Amino acid sequence: MKSKRMRTIAIATALVSALGSSAMSAQDKYTVKVPGGLAFSEFRGYEGWHLVSISQDGPLIAAILANPMMIRAYEAGFPGNSKPFPDGAKMAKIHWSPKKMETFPAATVPGTLHDVDFMVKDSKRFKDSGGWGWAAFEYDTTSHTFAPATTAAKPPQGHDAKCGFACHTIVKNRDYVFTDYQHR
Repeated sequence: MKSKRMRTIAIATALVSALGSSAMSAQDKYTVKVPGGLAFSEFRGYEGWHLVSISQDGPLIAAILANPMMIRAYEAGFPGNSKPFPDGAKMAKIHWSPKKMETFPAATVPGTLHDVDFMVKDSKRFKDSGGWGWAAFEYDTTSHTFAPATTAAKPPQGHDAKCGFACHTIVKNRDYVFTDYQHR
C-alpha cells in the first residue's frame, strides 16, 4: 500500500512538474513588439473590446474590435460627423482561416488563428502617418506564439509603426479608418 501511494505521489509530482514547465515556457504575448514600432502590450485587453464589424479579405475572415474610446466616436457619428477619431482610439483586427462548423456545416466560423493587427490614434507620436500607428503580429500555430509580421508577410509589413499607412492612405478622408460601425 505504501509503495502504491509513493508511486502515485511520484506520478503526480512528475505531472505537476511537466505542466508547470510547459506553462512557464508559454509565450507572454504582451512582451512582443514590432522593432521600432508598437508593442502588443499597448493593446492589453483587446480580447474584451466591442465588435465593430466582421470582414473577409481573401482567404481569411476577421473580427474588427474597438476600445471604448473608439466605440464612443463611432456612436457620435463617425465618419458622417467629419470629426477625426480622438487620441487613444484603438482597433484590433483578428484574422482566422475559416472552417465549416462541425455541428452545423452550413456555417463558416473562425478556424486557426492567423494574425492580429492593431492600430492606435496618437497624433503627437505618429505625426507623419496621419496620427495613427499600426502593428501586425503573425501567429505560429505550432509554437502558439506571436511574432511581428515582416516584409515577407501578406501584405508586407515594415518594422515601424507606419506599416499600415500606405494601405490606409486611400481612406484619408475617413481619418484612415476603413471600417464602419453598423447599425445595431
